[in-house]
Amino acid sequence: MPELRLNPATKDWVIIATERAKRPEEFGSGILPVTSEEKDHCPFCPGREDLTPSEIIAYRTYGTAPNTPGWWIRIIPNAYPALVPQGGQERFMTDDFFTYMNGLGDHEVIIESPEHSQTIATMDQKQVEEVFLAYRERYAALARDPRFELVILFKNHGATAGTSLRHPHSQIIAAPITPLHIRNRIEAAMHYFDDHGSCVYCDMVEKEIKLKDRIVSESDNFVAFEPFASRSPFETWVMSKKHCSSFEFIVPEQTKELAFIMRGVLAKLYRSLNNPDYNLVLRSSPVHEKNVEYFHWHFMIVPRVSAVAGFELGSGIYINTVIPEAAAQYLRDAT
Repeated sequence: MPELRLNPATKDWVIIATERAKRPEEFGSGILPVTSEEKDHCPFCPGREDLTPSEIIAYRTYGTAPNTPGWWIRIIPNAYPALVPQGGQERFMTDDFFTYMNGLGDHEVIIESPEHSQTIATMDQKQVEEVFLAYRERYAALARDPRFELVILFKNHGATAGTSLRHPHSQIIAAPITPLHIRNRIEAAMHYFDDHGSCVYCDMVEKEIKLKDRIVSESDNFVAFEPFASRSPFETWVMSKKHCSSFEFIVPEQTKELAFIMRGVLAKLYRSLNNPDYNLVLRSSPVHEKNVEYFHWHFMIVPRVSAVAGFELGSGIYINTVIPEAAAQYLRDAT
């Protein structure tokens, strides 16, 4: 019968309704071939650097000029930014009621490979390490800007996840506010710390490692697992075993280890679910609260294998048709 589960870190309730489930192999959307026309018009492919804004930085062969081929990672401003670096932080009021402010912030694109048809799941390990080192570098740079409150790193893979360009890329946005969605998560973690004297995420990691039922994979310093109250099939969290509230503090060797476990998890999803669309999001503490005892940075991977419908929108309760323990077993067994 269906079961209601509570996530101890977020206080979100979810419904596990396995009676409505499909078999795991039926979830994937299928691997669509890359057409020559698609590659011929891709602005992220080498040789078309003039079709994008000038690069902020690039990891490239020594002696090659900026905005030319020779790179293996390239970071550029988003051509259609959600937020821009100009403007102040002042808040204004209109009609004596509504509050607004300038769209201050930053919005960058991290082009993860010169190869159009690659994904993190299919790249070699060295390239994935470079991707995550670029994540680290740009996160730290934006977090140092005193105008910004929050840095969000995310990847949209596939059309249903929100991407319009297949060429492998991620995005990073810095904002001058901490939205309520994030603040609620932080406050839930603060309440847990007040009640128990410990970080809820640390306790979650300790419990998951002890139980093992929902573990997908682990390394010396990181663990990947299906949360007890996963909101959707095959939702996966990747978390440090040691407490750290901000991604800003990760060091290069840990970054390479993180790249190893992330590549492994995404490869399992790629192979076992037939290359599903997914969203990957980094959750880290606000930059002015980066050294706290109650929050714990982590990556969240959400395969887009089920739709959000009226019940979810109306109630805020998600329905998951795959029990997390079964999802973890399925991914563990994936070769």
